[in-house]
Amino acid sequence: MEVLIQAIHFDATEKLRDFIEKKVSKFGKFSEEIRKVEVSLKVVKPETSMNKEVSIKVLASSGEFFAEKVCDTFEEAVDVCLEALVRQLSKFKEKQRIR
Repeated sequence: MEVLIQAIHFDATEKLRDFIEKKVSKFGKFSEEIRKVEVSLKVVKPETSMNKEVSIKVLASSGEFFAEKVCDTFEEAVDVCLEALVRQLSKFKEKQRIR
């Protein structure tokens, strides 16, 4: 599984990149169909709180899943996005099982 991390208009720290890779690597256990995960990090209006935007796109052989969240920290936004993606993948797997 390939993980692509893109920081828009700033340089992400190595610690943040490691955190994201560690969290995203858990998707490999969830489904073998996942080929690529694209993570986009962006600071929206730097002077305000709740300004860290994270969008995660999961590309699998069975489809594409997407989540985007804005939080106080990138770590929190990544966690919330991953929770949303796990729900999406669970629903998708359940629908496949029913068919």
